[in-house]
Amino acid sequence: MYGYMHNPLLQLGAMGVVAVFLGLFIAAVFLWLAGKVIGIEKASIGRSMIAILGGGILAFIVAALTSLFLPPLAPILGLIANLWVIKTVFETGWLKAFLAWLLATIIAILVVGILAAIGLFALGTLSAL
Repeated sequence: MYGYMHNPLLQLGAMGVVAVFLGLFIAAVFLWLAGKVIGIEKASIGRSMIAILGGGILAFIVAALTSLFLPPLAPILGLIANLWVIKTVFETGWLKAFLAWLLATIIAILVVGILAAIGLFALGTLSAL
């Protein structure tokens, strides 16, 4: 007889929660760095985490509801909702919120590209050796 901790689904769920929080923190660091570069005074890791989580949830809800009636507008309105959360949390203007979002996206793409180029995303292949 196995206990509840030997259930692979429960273990996967725990790792999923850890992965979500790790992803949230990493995305918040990118947004925080972008906010500092853009010159947003109220940019902090805590506010960035709130902006990432709140913006993602609100963008999902807005895009899902919009896709029922006007599917082509869903991604655009989702992005606007996400930018509104960044603007509100950082207490800044629309332009700085957009630039912070754009720069955070560029930073994330660059970091992932560099890590992929040096092979850090291929560590799973080492287990075959």
